[in-house]
Amino acid sequence: MLPVVALVGRPNVGKSTLFNVLTRTRDALVHDQPGLTRDRHYGICHLGKRPFLVVDTGGLSGDGEGIDGLTAKQVQLAVDEAAVVVFVTDARAGLMALDREILAELRKRGKPLIVGVNKTDGLDEMNSLAEFAALGIGTLVPLAAAHGRGVDGLLDEVEPLLPSDDSDEADATPDQGIRVAIVGRPNVGKSTLVNRLLGEDRVVVSDIAGTTRDSIRVPIERDGKRYTLIDTAGVRRRARVEEAVEKFSVIKTLQSIAAAQVVVVMLDAGEGVSEQDATLIGHVLNEARALVVVANKWDNQTQYQREQCETSLERRLDFVAWAERVFISAKHGSGLRELMKAIDRAHASATYQFSSSELNKAVEAAYTGYQPPLVRGHAPKLRYAHPGGSNPPTIVIHGSRTKHLAESYRRYLENFFRKRFKLVGTPLRLEFRDGENPFAGRKNELTEGQQRKRQRLIRNAKKR
Repeated sequence: MLPVVALVGRPNVGKSTLFNVLTRTRDALVHDQPGLTRDRHYGICHLGKRPFLVVDTGGLSGDGEGIDGLTAKQVQLAVDEAAVVVFVTDARAGLMALDREILAELRKRGKPLIVGVNKTDGLDEMNSLAEFAALGIGTLVPLAAAHGRGVDGLLDEVEPLLPSDDSDEADATPDQGIRVAIVGRPNVGKSTLVNRLLGEDRVVVSDIAGTTRDSIRVPIERDGKRYTLIDTAGVRRRARVEEAVEKFSVIKTLQSIAAAQVVVVMLDAGEGVSEQDATLIGHVLNEARALVVVANKWDNQTQYQREQCETSLERRLDFVAWAERVFISAKHGSGLRELMKAIDRAHASATYQFSSSELNKAVEAAYTGYQPPLVRGHAPKLRYAHPGGSNPPTIVIHGSRTKHLAESYRRYLENFFRKRFKLVGTPLRLEFRDGENPFAGRKNELTEGQQRKRQRLIRNAKKR
């Protein structure tokens, strides 16, 4: 296992910025608004001689109630698993009473401590460090995370404190397994589902809508299979999104959809399928990702409400009839086994590898069973097919006059292939290509004898 380095400190001191610099990513959401990060965010740092895990944590405000209290619990969990703790402070704000309180709690944990004095750009570093020397920590590192300065000095201090482990290199690029993004409107239970699957309070859960602001990746192993769950921020209608932070959260969610292999769109069973749910599914289709539709809070519904929910799913999601629907209760854990099976089936269908021989047999059977309607007295012909890729599965069909195929016949072919190859939970792309006409662009020039004969025929026609 890779050693863990936790970044801890007050809100808005630059922990997420430092995390992005260390991991050479933009995974952590960064904004001037304090308290933006609430969950633990993991990434791998490859900058030094040894790779290690970096944990970005939420800012500690000193409040033990509400969201701040839940955030503080996540910080405690990060510190408990860390080999080294980097206490990030703000040189511009100076040493504050809350810094002393946080440091006192960190000392109780008995972990190696490094103080990173951030935002020293434009300031005298020696004066900034002198103020924080009063904390009694021997290792002080000046940083300017926004400009990437001071990172080498921080790595020089961190690496000697890391425990030796010969398996670091092997774990530097772990198998992520199936990437599963969980998306939906705010407060439908996405974070609750992640915690239930993990069996621990990995992400912050609250009744307050919009608790999750960043996309959090969590590795999990279930029934011998590896997955990477991506918990995302809730997406509201564009007209209701006003704050810049929420706009960035929506962008992160859309990026998570693009990065995932299977997308779980979660909706509230009590509310049925809303317009925003259909819009989110539209984003999934635009990215051509495998899809599983999940109706949460199933345990709270009466029989009549369940029937209404099923009717709503059938009526409003007929454009993704191939997507499996699973009814669960993330709070109590019912339906989770069926959900994971649906994810496995969707991933297996999305990555299905066709062979040219089986595709040619399928095209022949489909064409024999139902031929396309005539176009200007001629019937389009389908000659042969071959695979064009996976995730989503793509079938390339060659023939003549294929651009004149009716939309209904294209749907027939798609449904035929889905049934023949048992494809569920994934979009299917059909690409049609017309064979080239060898005589296209060539003009038939007449010989001298043919021209004389043509002139005689014209004269005879005029005489008649």
